[in-house]
Amino acid sequence: MNVVDSSGWLEYFAAGSNVRYFAPAIEDTKKLIIPVLCLYEVFKRVFQQRGENKAYEAIAIMQQGGNVVFLDMRLSIEAAKISIQSRLPMADSIILATAKSFQATLWTQDADFKGMEGVKFFARLG
Repeated sequence: MNVVDSSGWLEYFAAGSNVRYFAPAIEDTKKLIIPVLCLYEVFKRVFQQRGENKAYEAIAIMQQGGNVVFLDMRLSIEAAKISIQSRLPMADSIILATAKSFQATLWTQDADFKGMEGVKFFARLG
C-alpha cells in the first residue's frame, strides 16, 4: 500500500523534476491510500495557483481508484501521538498516521519525513 503526501501529488500535477518517483505510486491505484487532508492541501494550493476549476480537476484525479481515508477519532489520536514523538506538525502527523494505519509506504519530498521508517523521501530538485 502507498500514501503519497501533498508534496508528491503537487509534483505529479506540475510534472516537476521528481515526478518519476511519485508516478508509480500514484498510478498504482489499487494500492493507493489518500488521506482526506491531502485532498484539502492539494485543492488549496492548486486553487491559489491555477483557480477553482483546476483545483476540482486535481482532486477528481486524486480520487480515481484510490481509497480516500477520512480523519476519525482513532486516527486523530494516533496522529497526536506521532506528532508528540516525532515533533511533526499536525498535517504531517495525520498523513503519517494514515500511512501507518494501512502499513503503507509514505512517498514524499517533505524534509520533515527524511530518515523516518516506512517513508520514501526524495529531496526536492531545483
